[in-house]
This record gives sequence, structure tokens and C-alpha cells, in this order.
Amino acid sequence: MAKLYFYYGAMGSSKTANALMVAFNYEERGQKVLIAKSGVDTRDGERIIRSRMGLSRPCVLLEDICRMPEEELHTYDVVIVDEAQFATPEQIDFLAHIVDDLNVPVMCYGLRADFQNKLFPGSERLLTICDEIHEVKTMCWCGRKAICNARYNKHGIVREGAQVMLGANDEYIALCRKHFNEGKLSADDPGDHPAKS
Repeated sequence: MAKLYFYYGAMGSSKTANALMVAFNYEERGQKVLIAKSGVDTRDGERIIRSRMGLSRPCVLLEDICRMPEEELHTYDVVIVDEAQFATPEQIDFLAHIVDDLNVPVMCYGLRADFQNKLFPGSERLLTICDEIHEVKTMCWCGRKAICNARYNKHGIVREGAQVMLGANDEYIALCRKHFNEGKLSADDPGDHPAKS
């Protein structure tokens, strides 16, 4: 029986690399894979998924999947969605339809919360309705488990601004809750100096 999976983790936890490796493993065994990302994520090109360690491959957009005929969707052995936090709740419900009515497993990878520790709408819906939830772990600079996605600039941690701002290692860092709350980006950082967006 197919399931809807959510693999979440903080920035830099290798979620995209995991998604690409899972796709490779399915294909290596002769399975047909549909891999997608939200159209909101334009960092590496509209129809490319790229991990921080350099793995990449072409993909379709989640928006395309939601318009595909069921006969076509049914031909896939698995659907893999990267950057699932950017999905709308309605898109997540459509992915659940693929699982429940077409019996095709769907594996979603993404962030749980934004730079203010607030759930993304897509992640909130996944946490509510998915069959299995798995954390992809990474570490804070101090060695503790990182669970917060801190947005920062040259002045320190940014606490205000739009929920979605695409960026990479030069704008986001994964921190443990303690250092996120203290605003400490490193051991040498005095912290408690939130910057404006």
C-alpha cells in the first residue's frame, strides 16, 4: 500500500541530496520515477533540482504534476517532491490523492519551518496528513542538533521579512534552538543583535 512521506530537516541537512539518491536507487532497479519541485524555487533554474554538494538532475514542476492526467500519473512507481515546504495545501492534498487513489507512493522533502520558526503552509499540511514523518538531521556549529533555519546578513540574524526568500549558505544557517534564540551565528559571535531585513 502506497504512503505519503515527509522528510524534513533544517537547511543543509542534505534533503535534496537524499531525494536525488532515492530517485537514482529507484531507477537503478528499473522503476519509473517522477521527480518535481515547486515552481517557487528558481535558484538553480526552473526545472533543475541541485543539491549543495553538486548532485543535480532535470525535474518537472509540482504545478505540472497537479495538471497531469491520472492515466499518466499511474504509470510512475514513485513521485519525489523536493522543496515541498513551498507547496500549497491544495497541492499537498493532490499528492495525497496520488497515494490514496492511484496507489503511487509520494516522498516529499523540505523544511518544516521558516526563519521565524513558523510552519510553511506546505509543511503544515504534510505534518497533518502524511503517513510517515522522518527527520533528516544536521548540526549547529556547537555540535547540537540543528532545528532552526536562521536567515542572516552582515548585521546578524534577520528576524523580520517575507517568509520566502530564496538563498543558500551565504544567507541561511542551521542552528540549534538555543543559539537561534540567542542570535549566535558562531562561537565568536556575541549574539542578541537581530538585524532588520
